Amino acid sequence: MQKWEYVTVPLIEHATQEILNNWGEDGYELVTVLQGPQGIVAYLKRPKG
Repeated sequence: MQKWEYVTVPLIEHATQEILNNWGEDGYELVTVLQGPQGIVAYLKRPKG
């Protein structure tokens, strides 16, 4: 069974693409983006191990 590790990342509107690309280079895949109480948050995952 595949195991995952997750991370939540606050997004800055003028740097969203750069932030997501940096996490993508580390193997993370974007799951969703939600508006939270502190601003916009990206939820990402990557295979564990």
